[in-house]
Amino acid sequence: MDTMTTLGGSRLSRIKLFMALSRTPHGLLDMATPALGAVLWLGGVPPLSVILLGILTAFAGYTAVYALNDVVDYRVDREKIQVCGLPCAADDLDAVYARHPLAQGLLSLKEGILWTVAWGTVAIMGAYALNPLCALVFLLGCLAEAVYCLMLKVSFLRTVVSGAVKTAGGMAAVFAVAPDPSPSFVFVFFLWLFFWEIGGQNVPNDMCDADDDKNLRAETVPVRFGVQRSAVVIACCLVSAVILSLALYRLTPAKLNPVFIPGAFLAGMILLLVPALKLVRSGEPRYAPALFNKASYYPLTMFIVTLTSATI
Repeated sequence: MDTMTTLGGSRLSRIKLFMALSRTPHGLLDMATPALGAVLWLGGVPPLSVILLGILTAFAGYTAVYALNDVVDYRVDREKIQVCGLPCAADDLDAVYARHPLAQGLLSLKEGILWTVAWGTVAIMGAYALNPLCALVFLLGCLAEAVYCLMLKVSFLRTVVSGAVKTAGGMAAVFAVAPDPSPSFVFVFFLWLFFWEIGGQNVPNDMCDADDDKNLRAETVPVRFGVQRSAVVIACCLVSAVILSLALYRLTPAKLNPVFIPGAFLAGMILLLVPALKLVRSGEPRYAPALFNKASYYPLTMFIVTLTSATI
């Protein structure tokens, strides 16, 4: 019995390490983004077959892309741990199980590559079945993610690449349910997710790692411009994201109830603007993790707001 229990615990621990590699808790939250894109365009839920295939494809896609980040960053992450040590991850949504399991040696690089390729293959097949253009969006997203990682010591403009990567899931979902969507809707939808990612995810996350990144001579927005200016960048991006969310009410072909407007505004205020304002006023990086975590729930909250507006 003790042997069986140990084996079961060992298997569970291994599964958690792979989940840590793919940042599964965060990935599950991100899955709300493609769901949001589909519902925002349709004004309701798509057919059951599209939902089931979409869930599998979205899970596989986010699992692969997050793992790809650690695979490409394997050497840099190892260097960071050796030079700076393993950072505290108590409040980090991306480190619920473990942070950088490849770099820590908890998983081998071969295992990481096989895991990434396997889930990437599932994502490509699912995306192609939904719409071949979705598969292209996924592949471009993977390429952009690799470029983003490789730019760590090259340019702070890597944050722009990150903003584009995070739009891939939502953009693919729109094309999955609308082969020929309105260009104006697609453009504003892209910018909305783009500014949310930069202001609510990428720059706050880099702010948490600013000291370590300086030691590695990395190029990030906080390293280049400092905490206070980075906080202003964050605030400007998130104000833009909230404004664009309201603009989508006019651009979507869906007949949404006007309750969408106060719902979207409140979601943006509570999850984005209030924590961003606290960061700007304080000028202290310790408020960045709270913003990052709250902003991570923004797509899910907006999905609920949109779905509610579509069914009222």
